[in-house]
Amino acid sequence: MAYSDYVPVTGTIVSVSMGTDCCEQMAAIATGEGIVNFMIGPETHVIDNRHLRPGMAVAAFYDSNLPVPMIFPPQYRAQIITALNGREQILLSEFNNNLVAADGSLSLNVAGNTVVRTINGQNFTCSLGNRTLLVYYTTTTRSIPPQTIPRKIIVLC
Repeated sequence: MAYSDYVPVTGTIVSVSMGTDCCEQMAAIATGEGIVNFMIGPETHVIDNRHLRPGMAVAAFYDSNLPVPMIFPPQYRAQIITALNGREQILLSEFNNNLVAADGSLSLNVAGNTVVRTINGQNFTCSLGNRTLLVYYTTTTRSIPPQTIPRKIIVLC
């Protein structure tokens, strides 16, 4: 799967309603640029199986290679959606053997209290190097690349 084509949209859920059928929901997310709608269906990975509700800070990822309707506000099919804590940031990227993101934007220092799981919630105990990771973090150093001790890492196997 080409996770490199996934584009994140972060914001706050304004509303959640029924989608086109009973197995889909539509979440309206308020971002700095306006409202973005996301269809959440059976194929959407909702990290930690969180119940999505208005007021929740989230990041939703869509596949930029999939077709989208030319409507306003924009509407995408969510591939991954995850709740965020406070001022938390996320990064979905391939990380090399030294745990540096492919674009050099972040370097990971994994601590003993960092939660490491697979996308389906199972504990992950193998090496994190040379894998696609969804990283949750709040602060970074001012070094190049910035370093962080992540709160949680989701391994996309």
